[in-house]
Amino acid sequence: MFSSRLVLVSAFVLMTGACGGYSASAPSPVPSPSPSPSPGPTGGPSTSVSIPIGAETLGNRAFNPDDLSVPVGSTVTWTNTDVVAHTSTSDTRTWDSGSVAPHAQFSVTFQAAGTFHYHCAIHPGMVGTVTVQ
Repeated sequence: MFSSRLVLVSAFVLMTGACGGYSASAPSPVPSPSPSPSPGPTGGPSTSVSIPIGAETLGNRAFNPDDLSVPVGSTVTWTNTDVVAHTSTSDTRTWDSGSVAPHAQFSVTFQAAGTFHYHCAIHPGMVGTVTVQ
């Protein structure tokens, strides 16, 4: 009985880990000649961007805030509070969160100054900018 319960609990943990909607970091960013962000968090300053309910209809107001300024070394975390999946995808493909499920998060640490435009690959009208100083 105990070993059967242990097997069931282990299977549940493996399934939720494999299918979980939480993403604490990004896949390795695509190298680019311009300054690029890296997966976060690294312990520096952090800033949150929320994705509200109905974001796909909000255009440039879909990411809150949609125009963000942060110091070099900051980690930006996007939290999807909507009921459908979204992405945080750099216009230059420097980072791509992949599908961020409802109530999940995605983070990027910005190691160099620059202006980074991004969008939701699922809902391209959703746009934002991170300016790193």
